[in-house]
Amino acid sequence: MNDPATPTTPQTAPAAEELERSLLADLLESSKLYHSTEDYLALMAFVSKLRNFAPFNALLLQIQKPGLAYAASEYDWRTRFNRTIKPHARPLLILWPFGPVALVYDVQDTEGDPLPEDVTQTFHATGPMDEDALDAAIKAVRKYEVYVTAVDLGDQWAGEIKIERRSTDKKERPDYRVAINQNHEVNVRFVTLVHELGHLFLGHLGPDKYLRIEQRPRPKPNIEELEAESLAYLVCKRRGIASKSESYLAEFAKPDTTIDSLDLYQLTKAAGQVEAALDIAAHTLFEPRKKDALPPSGLKG
Repeated sequence: MNDPATPTTPQTAPAAEELERSLLADLLESSKLYHSTEDYLALMAFVSKLRNFAPFNALLLQIQKPGLAYAASEYDWRTRFNRTIKPHARPLLILWPFGPVALVYDVQDTEGDPLPEDVTQTFHATGPMDEDALDAAIKAVRKYEVYVTAVDLGDQWAGEIKIERRSTDKKERPDYRVAINQNHEVNVRFVTLVHELGHLFLGHLGPDKYLRIEQRPRPKPNIEELEAESLAYLVCKRRGIASKSESYLAEFAKPDTTIDSLDLYQLTKAAGQVEAALDIAAHTLFEPRKKDALPPSGLKG
């Protein structure tokens, strides 16, 4: 099983995705929740706040224990917070890189030292964007063959992403060109970059074996935009940046609509990939692995 924020090898991706989708489908079915747009907005708001887990794992945690305050691994609680797990505490499941699942615990199921302020405030974010941070993000995505250009256009145009093909060792590998309106303030430019990367990692531009983007049925244009706006909301909110995505999603929340056409697995997986591409991901800590040793909680790797 793989962490959705980390690309898998082409050989293992289909099997891992099938298992992950099955896990999410089972949890959603058993919870009997998250079918209305109101539920969807609440779910997005929670996933955007729990920044120490990849978006997909934050989704799994919210489904298992709605409204949990803060969660971490047993190792994380012990080494970073000097807290221990209470007897008979109920563990929660997340996916774990290179292994099936791992166990984490809600803060309510721990005891020990008082928590740091940024944890007691729940869902600490890093704050607004600045030019240096935006430049760092733009440089970070170059490793994915994504190249960002500033353009001088009117206020009503934010940006776009286009695909180009180039030959490398007799194989075609795509380049991606993102244009961003240079006249917008820095937070808006970052949101635009995230939105366009969302289209890429959601598969709206097609599959890309180099980036581990799988082929998927292309959604209708309005659903594509809703997916990209939802991803932008998640990634930016987790970074502490407000965006127009919030009002866009609020407009989507009509009493007579459902979210059956949305792919929550694909959305949260892609959000994790975008965070990794921008080098802004932050995750809970697990005990370092030793050769031939079992992962935490006795789970095989």
